Amino acid sequence: MADGHETDKNIEIWKIKKLIKALEAARGNGTSMISLIMPPRDQISRVTKMLGDEFGTASNIKSRVNRQSVLGAITSAQQRLKLYNKVPPNGLVLYTGTIVTDDGKEKKVTIDFEPFRPINASLYLCDNKFHIEALNELLESDDKFGFIVMDGNGTLFGTLSGNTREVLHKFSVDLPKKHGRGGQSALRFARLRMEKRHNYVRKTAELATQFYINPATSQPNVSGLILAGSADFKTELSQSDMFDPRLQAKILNVVDVSYGGENGFNQAIELSAEILSNVKFIQEKKLIGKYFEEISQDTGKYVFGVDDTLKALEMGAVEILIVWESLDINRYVLKNISGEIIVKHFNKEQENNQSNFRDAANADLEVQDKMSLLEWFANEYRRFGCSLEFVTNKSQEGSQFCRGFGGIGGILRYQLDMSALGVVVAAAAPELLTETCSRLIEDITLLSDPEILDLVISSGSQKRQGKSIILDEDTTPRAASFGPRPSEHMLPCIENPMMMLHCGPWGCASHLVM
Repeated sequence: MADGHETDKNIEIWKIKKLIKALEAARGNGTSMISLIMPPRDQISRVTKMLGDEFGTASNIKSRVNRQSVLGAITSAQQRLKLYNKVPPNGLVLYTGTIVTDDGKEKKVTIDFEPFRPINASLYLCDNKFHIEALNELLESDDKFGFIVMDGNGTLFGTLSGNTREVLHKFSVDLPKKHGRGGQSALRFARLRMEKRHNYVRKTAELATQFYINPATSQPNVSGLILAGSADFKTELSQSDMFDPRLQAKILNVVDVSYGGENGFNQAIELSAEILSNVKFIQEKKLIGKYFEEISQDTGKYVFGVDDTLKALEMGAVEILIVWESLDINRYVLKNISGEIIVKHFNKEQENNQSNFRDAANADLEVQDKMSLLEWFANEYRRFGCSLEFVTNKSQEGSQFCRGFGGIGGILRYQLDMSALGVVVAAAAPELLTETCSRLIEDITLLSDPEILDLVISSGSQKRQGKSIILDEDTTPRAASFGPRPSEHMLPCIENPMMMLHCGPWGCASHLVM
């Protein structure tokens, strides 16, 4: 579990990424959008004086509309700088100006913040867009590690930075094998084989210099280098005089892998986990691997899906909340005609369905508040006593988590049966459910029929395979809640006589979800 400082840093990085995305899409008319970046130890007075000079210069702009927009943006920047006595320790970033919204209207925005780490850039620009290059560099400043995966079939050059894995180049070779034939030519064959191996090592060393040495500074562009392979080539390369001494000094580890190419690249990353323990890619794989381990062992200490996760959060059961950083779900606070507040969560497709904004009586629900669920988690996670971890879909495990579990889940502090809370995920055959429900509703006495008993019990026992079901009035299998409902008939549970079943007009739902 990450400590509070690390969690806060991850949230700051996510907020910066979200801000960059919004700023990059913003456009304005003329040159009324100001990008101002002040490094640490800069002086507020210097920038204020510069803005005053710019105000005088902008007064000469011929276009009246553009002149007023630029003067307004400079004035906004001056007013915002008055809130600061000095530049914060990590510097100051300020964006202000008039942008054009999607519906063609003009909107004035002013954004100022202190970056999560020191920013060394100094910038002042008036343009029709915001300049966010320095913010991108801020995110990309994580340590970058180089990987050379080399075996008898070819070599792969790659890098790992944060949670981003990139293949720079790969090539294949066809080296002669050892054999006992040749007679008088055996020595010649052996010499040719050694010559080709030598040329292969030389080519790899030259390409390593090309990819991992910055030609502008003549220094390595990676913080460390990992050599991997399934034969002795990696050792030959590390000890060869042809290998650049600047890169030799950067070698962190030499690992044996079972494969070449991209599979060997993935294995080399895993085997170098201790050395690269601070790389987010490794942290992400470990975190989701732990989550999958809880599921495979069926410990009950896991939860997934928006509804289940929120219920577990309210109970204080979630230890680590795992969320995809690009989760596209919004949190709506709605009010019905009686004044009751309802909270719902919709994705883009559900937002376009107006029936989701009506109550059971088909009356419209009033939208009180709309917020990204990700942003709500970032603001409220401390209230639930859990840590918040953002993951990507760039790793194999991350992609599986995002596609298979909806991009939201959690590792629990203790075992929790979510079906007992009234939420069940349905994935059973509609024909079976319809037939079962109609029989139960027709005649409650059918429960004494052995075939019906077997059907009901087998439906309940399929819960662990993801096939748990619940029946509603329309006999449609879906995720729904159950619990005490007003009913005309109360029967003992088939497996547990102490539990009462509600077998009213909804069918014998309580037993089917056990």
